[in-house]
Amino acid sequence: MAPNPNPILPIPGRKNILITSALPYVNNVPHLGNIIGSTLSADVYARYSKQRDRPTLYICGTDEYGTATETRALEAGVTPQELCDEFYAKHKAIYEWFDIGFDHFGRTTTKHQTDIVQDAFLKLRENGFLEERTTTQPYCEKHEAFLADRFVEGTCPKPGCGYEDARGDQCDKCGNLLDPFELINPKCKLDGATPVPRETAHFFLALDKLQGRVQEWFDKASKEGNWSANGIAITKAWLDRGLEGRSITRDVKWGVPVPLEGYENKVIYVWFDAPYGYPSITANYTDQWEKWWKNPGEVDLYQFMGKDNVPFHGVIWPASLLGAEDKKWTMLHTLSTSEYLNYENTKFSKSRGVGVFGDGAKDTGIGPSVWRYYLLANRPETGDTQFEWSGFVAANNNELLANLGNFVNRVVKFVNAKLDGTIPEFSASYTDESFDFPGWIASINTLLAEYNAEMEAVHLRAGVKKLMEISSQGNLLLQYRLDNANLAASPERTKTVIGLALNLSSLLASIAAPYMPATSASIVRQLNSDLKFIPDTFDSEVLKPGHKLGKAEYLFTRIDEKKITEWKEAYGGTQASRKAEEEAKEALKKKKQEEKDRKNAKKAAKKVAEEGKGSAPAQVPTTAATEDVKTLPIRVKPVEK
Repeated sequence: MAPNPNPILPIPGRKNILITSALPYVNNVPHLGNIIGSTLSADVYARYSKQRDRPTLYICGTDEYGTATETRALEAGVTPQELCDEFYAKHKAIYEWFDIGFDHFGRTTTKHQTDIVQDAFLKLRENGFLEERTTTQPYCEKHEAFLADRFVEGTCPKPGCGYEDARGDQCDKCGNLLDPFELINPKCKLDGATPVPRETAHFFLALDKLQGRVQEWFDKASKEGNWSANGIAITKAWLDRGLEGRSITRDVKWGVPVPLEGYENKVIYVWFDAPYGYPSITANYTDQWEKWWKNPGEVDLYQFMGKDNVPFHGVIWPASLLGAEDKKWTMLHTLSTSEYLNYENTKFSKSRGVGVFGDGAKDTGIGPSVWRYYLLANRPETGDTQFEWSGFVAANNNELLANLGNFVNRVVKFVNAKLDGTIPEFSASYTDESFDFPGWIASINTLLAEYNAEMEAVHLRAGVKKLMEISSQGNLLLQYRLDNANLAASPERTKTVIGLALNLSSLLASIAAPYMPATSASIVRQLNSDLKFIPDTFDSEVLKPGHKLGKAEYLFTRIDEKKITEWKEAYGGTQASRKAEEEAKEALKKKKQEEKDRKNAKKAAKKVAEEGKGSAPAQVPTTAATEDVKTLPIRVKPVEK
């Protein structure tokens, strides 16, 4: 892919924002928890930053190297590249449906990735931060290969845990990083064989030698960048425990080759390789990528991820950048880390069919704005949250439809019906003893300031709450003041209400754009306007008297509450079982048909046998079961010569 001919680039002297979300691993479809934890959250902040008129670049892509991809491809009977191509397309389609607006969505299987990773590897070696060690690795004698840590599974050895599905690199229950030989009853994930220890030579990143530099950087960056509390806690725990050297090469084929003689059959491990995907994907977007990634004085880097990715972005990758002693790297400024989103008080599980995955949300027929709103209103910022169908439906019906949708639709329809779709003459300085118009405008400004403050702090859940509070103020303005009787009895006041309400609608389009871009686009179409930047204060006269509106549209439609039960059944663990049930039903149906065919064939054969004593044979039904007829003693009258 050729670089973008007109790339977004930082502008000297401006607040330039570079945004990444954790690269999704290529061999699985993301579920709602993955989406809210990284890509969707990053998208909201990127859209907000652009709405504040800041040079902003949002980069993401699929993480494609590693043993997991190689093994999955082997199981599927395809090459690793073919598997990556398939899942890259799946990921891209899912994010596009969710209106996630990457400036570039790339992948790590590129020449830029190889060049940047190998350069980092060689600089770390040159600076004495890579150590060659002979290690003992798990080896599967059954399929004759060294096993990546994640392909050894067993029981977590940590006190108080005992999780039976822990991997050799990490326990998903307690969050501790593990050594595969620590596991109790370790097994090869591929064939269930017990791995044996075998010696092999590898390079280790000397994190212990880099701890002081990482600690100094962390103390400064976490405060200046206002990191989320869990990001600080996880990084601090790693540093307090003391960093140890960690292997960064592996005995596999699918990865960035180790650029040294004697290591032709080894690659650089994916956990070291993956974070360099951010600059390499940017390099595929623009050949001026260093203006973003080697420009720390002009660029602030914001990174979004689930808490399980914190060690790599808060410790290991910063250590790699610092160890290369390349002072030009743009280092992490703000780390926004989410907790877990669970599904109806249980975990998402593709294998068990539990929960909504990215390619399943579309099947409900509910548009992306509603999904985005509900996920962001329940973003797990300070603790785990739940996706619940009852809450999803209530958010649509009682919040989006009753509040935001009602406000915009009501005022646009009224103006189109009663004022020929034209904004009437009005004055924002109008006062009336029946309503405190100046006080109402002041309340909008207070809420707008709070909205901007929450967004600057990356408190996205609080930001969407402020959006709805501002919309509620719009409904308060219209209450008992927008109807035919008011227009006839108090025309000046009613026209002021209309003018203020339409200008508030314009503001709502701007502040809703980060959360619900499709909804925002509908509002500006109805206003026959363009999308404005998010201001510091509410401009109540952006839309002038005489401006012609567009046609009214429904922003949201009511969801029948009966859907709650239907969706719970469809996504609550019955996806996999339903498929099995359907297959069982088909097998039973086929078995019954075969039995019926056999019976029919036997009847026909019997009839043929009886009639054959003195007549020509009867026609036998042409079914699969006619094979049974061949074994029956059928008598036929010989043909006379």
